[in-house]
Amino acid sequence: MAIKGISAAFRGNNRGFEVDLAFEMPHEGITALFGASGSGKTTILRAIAGLQSLDGRLQVGADVWQDSTENIFLPPHERPVGYVFQEASLFPHLSVEQNIRYGLNRAVKATGNAPMALDDIVSLLKLEKLMHRAPNGLSGGERQRVALARALARAPKLLLLDEPLSALDAAGRQEVLAHLEDLHRELAIPMLYVSHDFAEVARLADHLVLVSNGRKQAEGPARKLFESLDFQAPDGRFETSVVLNATVTGHNRDAFITRLRLGEQAVTIPLVEAKEGDAVSLRLRARDVALATKRPEAISIRNILEGTISDIHTHPASCLAEVQVDIGCGHIRAQVTLDAMADLGLKVGDPVFALVKSMSFDGFGG
Repeated sequence: MAIKGISAAFRGNNRGFEVDLAFEMPHEGITALFGASGSGKTTILRAIAGLQSLDGRLQVGADVWQDSTENIFLPPHERPVGYVFQEASLFPHLSVEQNIRYGLNRAVKATGNAPMALDDIVSLLKLEKLMHRAPNGLSGGERQRVALARALARAPKLLLLDEPLSALDAAGRQEVLAHLEDLHRELAIPMLYVSHDFAEVARLADHLVLVSNGRKQAEGPARKLFESLDFQAPDGRFETSVVLNATVTGHNRDAFITRLRLGEQAVTIPLVEAKEGDAVSLRLRARDVALATKRPEAISIRNILEGTISDIHTHPASCLAEVQVDIGCGHIRAQVTLDAMADLGLKVGDPVFALVKSMSFDGFGG
C-alpha cells in the first residue's frame, strides 16, 4: 500500500565511524543512497531496519518507528520492511517455494498484515520454473530474484536493497536490473537502494541522496542531480550526464542495433528487446559527447544530433568547459577543452552538431 513519505534522521558512532545524516524519501519509486564504499550507506540502511543502534528519528507515513527523544523504538521484527542483502540469504535446506512461503508466514506473525499472494509474487518475478529447485542449484541472478520474492512476501511498507547486484556477474546484474524495473512499474512500494555504482543508480533511481563520510552531500530528483554541473561520482570523476526519453522505431538485428526517435532526430543504440513504439530512456554522459560547427563526413560515430548552445560553464583550475546544447526535446551536455572552445569560437546561441560516442539504454517507460 502507498504511504505518505519517509523522513529519516540519524546520528551516532558505529565502531569509530561518525554518522550525522537526515533525508526525506518520496512515498513511491526508488530512492538511491549513493556514495563510495565505506561512506555510511549500509549503516543508514541497517538503522532504518532497526538493526543498527543510532540516535535519531524515523517516520514512515504516519507511523513513527524511532524517536530517541520520546524513547520510541520499534524492534526489527515488528518493522514491515523487506531487506535484500548483497548475497541472497536463502535457506539452503528449503526449496524456492518454501523460502518464499517463509516470508509469507513472517508477514502475518510480525505485523498482522495480509501478505502478497504467492501467485502474484511468482508471476511478477517470473519464478514459475524455479519453485521446486534448491537454492544451491540456482544462478546468482536467480537467487537474488528469490530473495526479492521473499522480501516482497512480507507485504513491506518499505523495501531495502543493499547493493543487491554487487556479487553478480554481468548477466546476473542485467537479469536482476530488469526485474527491479518491473517492480518499480508494478508496485507502489517505496524502495531504498544502496549502491556505489553510477550506472545502476542512473538507470534505476527516481530520487537520489548522495552520501560521503557519514554525511549527506546532496539530495533531490535523480535526473536533476545527474545534470548538475558540480555533481561528482564517488570515485572523483566528473560524471555529468543526462537522461532523455526516446521511442523505438525498429531494429536491425543483423547489425545488432535498435533504432530510436529522439524528439525529431534519429539515433541508434546496441540492440535491446523492445517493441516498435515502446518508450525508453537513454543516458548520455558529457564526456561521451563532442561538438562540431559543421556536420562531419566520413566518420565512424553514428549518432550526430543538431542543436544550439544554450549555456557554457567553466570549472575553476580545469582545462574543461561544460557546454549545454538544446536539441529540441531536451538538453545534452558536452565536455570540451578550453583550447578547443576557443579554436571553434563557441558561444551561446551558436548552432552545433553533437557527436555522441556512446549512449546507454536506461530502461523502459521513460
